[in-house]
Amino acid sequence: MAKEILGYVKLQIKGGQANPAPPVGPALGQRGINIMDFCKTFNEKTKSLMGKPVPVVVTVYKDKKFDIAIKSPPASHFIKEAAKLKSGSKEPGRVVVGSITMRQAEEIAQEKMKDLNAFDLKEATKIICGSARSMGIEVKE
Repeated sequence: MAKEILGYVKLQIKGGQANPAPPVGPALGQRGINIMDFCKTFNEKTKSLMGKPVPVVVTVYKDKKFDIAIKSPPASHFIKEAAKLKSGSKEPGRVVVGSITMRQAEEIAQEKMKDLNAFDLKEATKIICGSARSMGIEVKE
């Protein structure tokens, strides 16, 4: 018999740095999850992504057990990393703050492929290019 699901909790935490402080503690505490157990499990699974923002979906079961689904860091993080910027443009569409090459966009698309809604690399690259443009970052050929 399948476990009965109580709900889902979506969080974005820096890899390997989960702690019981907000936003993790309150979000999981109200569902009755053992927060320290979650933190240990999350930090163990995300050692390779240390310091990067990692989206995570926590499936909470009725018996207070949980499963963790870890996704890859957001495309915006990879784009800012490739362009060597701290943040995107304050006025995207008007002010260009940096640029990435089409090759870098393809590499980011390859990394994000499992989380993107695209069938092939070409379409995934278009999604990444759109994200870059919306951040005020130019994509060069």
